[in-house]
Amino acid sequence: MKIYTKTGDDGKTSLFDNSRVWKSHERIVSYGAIDELNSAVGIAISMDLDHQLKEILIRIQNELFIVGSDLANPNMSDTKIRTTENMILSLESDIDTFESELSELTNFILPGGTLMSSILHLSRTIARRAETHVTALSQKEEINKIAIVYLNRLSDLLFVLARVLNKRKNIDDIVWKR
Repeated sequence: MKIYTKTGDDGKTSLFDNSRVWKSHERIVSYGAIDELNSAVGIAISMDLDHQLKEILIRIQNELFIVGSDLANPNMSDTKIRTTENMILSLESDIDTFESELSELTNFILPGGTLMSSILHLSRTIARRAETHVTALSQKEEINKIAIVYLNRLSDLLFVLARVLNKRKNIDDIVWKR
């Protein structure tokens, strides 16, 4: 099968239900941001990580495909591929596990530290942007709102993981100075 179909050359693309929308449609922008996030997580996975973190990030990549597929399907009665509460519970469990390694945050911190931590901070900001796009979509069309919660929780986990990776390398959080 060829990678190019030429069906998108007119600026439109197909959704799961075979309806055609402009590539600038908020639904396409939303799952495009999720695809970008998935690629950023892929960069993180390519770094030198311990097995546990690598497995979590690979699970997240698979879940991001589910979230993107969920958003690509405007037919809410079709429940084959949907973002689920269990996906959120997994993220929350990961947050609780890793947050126990950290001191309580009392100030805003600047993203940075190790390269790996910086990549996770960048991934976190992409997750926030994806959440913003999905929220905008939800104001115009019916979507599975669990996708919004998932992206919110994912950005929290990426923040926690970025801090943990710095701490494990004995790099302190850089406090924002006003």
